[in-house]
Amino acid sequence: MQPLALDVFRTVARHGSITAAARELRYTQSAVSRQIAALEADLGVALFDRLPRGVALTEPGRCLLPHAEAVLDRLTTAHRDLDALRGLGGGRLRVGAFPTAMAALVPRALAAFRAAYPRVALSVVEGRTPDLLERLLAGDADVAVVSAPADRPLDAGRFDLRHLLDERLLVAVARDHRLARRRTVRLAELADDPFIAGSAGGEDPLMRATMPPGFRPRTDIVAADWTGKLGCVAAGLGVALVPALAVRAAPADLVLLRLHADDAPARRVYAATVGGRHRPPAVDRLVAGLAEEAAGAASPARRVAGRRPISSTG
Repeated sequence: MQPLALDVFRTVARHGSITAAARELRYTQSAVSRQIAALEADLGVALFDRLPRGVALTEPGRCLLPHAEAVLDRLTTAHRDLDALRGLGGGRLRVGAFPTAMAALVPRALAAFRAAYPRVALSVVEGRTPDLLERLLAGDADVAVVSAPADRPLDAGRFDLRHLLDERLLVAVARDHRLARRRTVRLAELADDPFIAGSAGGEDPLMRATMPPGFRPRTDIVAADWTGKLGCVAAGLGVALVPALAVRAAPADLVLLRLHADDAPARRVYAATVGGRHRPPAVDRLVAGLAEEAAGAASPARRVAGRRPISSTG
């Protein structure tokens, strides 16, 4: 049963006339008659009684009609939904992002996307880069904003990676810290300062990725949440490493200093999708929006009186 034959059958049933159906469909009467005859031969039943004036449904025809209408209605719905996806008038977009990208970069890109395409359903999950990449491979996310150190690149064979920016680390210190008026600091200058870490021991990924060989920071306070971590810094309880993307979360009563590039090379931030898979239009639009936001985002403010802002990329 081909959709065309079902459409012809439904139209003939509606009009009770092959002539009227042919006129609506813009077919010849013989073409409509051939479609009905082929459908009857396929099903092995007569669908219409041929009358002196028009046609009438047989019992098998009356049985088939609601099924034909249901099939054709579902096909119409399918075409409409596919058109909506192509035009971003519907569908969904599942986004993953590492925590500091959620401070400003990703929310701003998502806000612009939602304003442009309000009918696309958005969902966002925050996580660490390895977990986000696994979600992509499992089909649980459509695109993820991830990061990697320059010396440990991501697998470009399994993932399509759109480079967004290079992010450097900053050091948060209290306003009355001895180095608060410096522009750039070395880790060695912080050897006597306690560090506020996100987890105990060597489990903090930020600390583990940053510390050069032989440097053993003293960790007196562990605070997993940025609010608690930076609050401790502002109170003078220690210093903390802050990715430039997280500057938005920093309170006003502390100072952010650039960490010397020899101590902490920039990490690369990407929009990642699974390589070799079809990307829906919504993914392409969001990736473009992320790239635009990364390129045009304002520099994070450096909270030192009389000093110019620090650039998030240098």
